[in-house]
This record gives sequence, structure tokens and C-alpha cells, in this order.
Amino acid sequence: MVKTIGNPLSWFFQGVSGASRSVGDATVALSGEAGATPKVRSLSRGDLSDALRKGYADFSRFRSDVMFLVMIYPAIGLCLSFFAFHRAMLPMLFPLAAGFLLLGPVVAIGLYEMSRQAERRGDVGWSAALSVIRAENIGPVLVMAVYLLGVFLIWMLTAMKIYDWTLGPQPPQSLTGFMTDVLTTGPGWTMIVVGIAVGAVFAVTVLAVSLTTFPMLIDRRVGLAVAVATSLRVMQKNPAIVARWGAIVAVLMLIGTVPLFLGLIVVLPVLGHATWHLYRAAVGWV
Repeated sequence: MVKTIGNPLSWFFQGVSGASRSVGDATVALSGEAGATPKVRSLSRGDLSDALRKGYADFSRFRSDVMFLVMIYPAIGLCLSFFAFHRAMLPMLFPLAAGFLLLGPVVAIGLYEMSRQAERRGDVGWSAALSVIRAENIGPVLVMAVYLLGVFLIWMLTAMKIYDWTLGPQPPQSLTGFMTDVLTTGPGWTMIVVGIAVGAVFAVTVLAVSLTTFPMLIDRRVGLAVAVATSLRVMQKNPAIVARWGAIVAVLMLIGTVPLFLGLIVVLPVLGHATWHLYRAAVGWV
């Protein structure tokens, strides 16, 4: 029987207990250890369908939607409340929603670990999501997380500059007025087109460097450089399939933001588990 209910404090302390090991081990993990070499495989559309199917199966099995409802959605609610009471920040609401694409790999690291442990042991609980906080992989995982957070912040600053250049720099008077300006004026449509184009560049960059990086760092002590290089090789070998995966993720994340980001409670866990299975299809070891 799969364990899905427990004391949240016990999950936390079980997860962070591994972080009490030496900092030196975490530093060593950045460069990795000699061992098996990653081999990049060719992917097909069937692999994408299989990854999504397995991702949904893990989602249903672990009830990770409840985990996201408890741990993630309150943070999203706070963000929405902030935007609701700060009129000047209304133009950043859509960039924030789009930014979840950039931070998704970080949010999903616990889901990769749940799927990994399920493959090996079969019976895992939510505490498995926090067991990623251990010295042998926390170093490179944190470095990648900080990198993606930096990309997200640069994206938000860029989006603000695009607004200032088109409809700004004055803040909108109301949400209705802002939407009218965006959809019915030339500067508004300029902001949409330029914003989507620039956002696509950010999304492709993150997809390339993180497609299999986090799952690989959690799976093996290969080092950050090897993990990122392998992710780039996966994209290089399978450009059409990776582009298709990126489009699937973008569409599902867009659907998940409506209404009020509630759909992300389902979309994020499914995509997180599916990404693990896509990594398993894309990377072998020799």
C-alpha cells in the first residue's frame, strides 16, 4: 500500500536530516564521480506519450496534487493577493504566470525523487519528495536552482522594461483598463508580440539546460557540468521531439494558470513525474 498521509513535520525532518552531512561531500558532488557514462538515446512521439501516461499514473498513485495544494498553492495565493492590492504590478501578472515555465524544473525536484524511488522500491510516501535534500546531490541541485531563479528574475525585469517601452511607464488605472489597452491598441499588441518572442527565448534556454539535468543529478553523482552537457545533447539529438515536449509543457502550463492558477495543482505534478520518465527514456548508462 502506498503511503500518502503523514505528519508534515515528520516529512520535513526526514528530508532535512540528510543535509546534516559534511559540506565537503556536497562540494565534491558539483564535479561528480568517475563511473558510468551517460548515453543519449533517440526519442519518438511515443516516448512523449509514454512519459505523460506514466506521469499521470504516478500523480494518481501518490496524490501529489494534495502535496502541491498544501505546500505550493498558498505561496501562489500570496502572490496573487500581492498583485491584487498593488495596481502598479498588474502588468507583471502574465509574466509571472509565464515564469512558472522557468521555475517548473525546480519546483518538481521532489516529484523526480518520488518517481525514482518508486521505480526501485515500489512503495514510497510523500517524505520521499524531501529526501532529495542530502549532501551527495544538494550542491549541484542548489546551483541549478539558483541559476533558474536568476533567469526568472531577469525575465521579470525584461518584461517590466517591455511594458515601460510600450504601454508604460505609468501604471494602469484598473485591471479592465489595462486589458483594454493591451487588446485594443497598437502599443498593447506590440507588447504582446515582443513579450511572447522574448519569453520564448528564455523558455528555450531553460528547456535546453534543464530538460534532463535535475533528474540526472538526483539519479546519479555525475556532476553539474556532465548533467547540463547531457541535457544539451538530448536536445541536439532530438530537436523536433524536444520542441514538441516544450510546446506540450507550455500549453499545459497555460491551461493550468486558469482560473487563478488552480490548474497548476494538477498540471505541475503530472509534468514533474512525466519529466522523470522522459529522462529515463532519453538517457541510458554505459
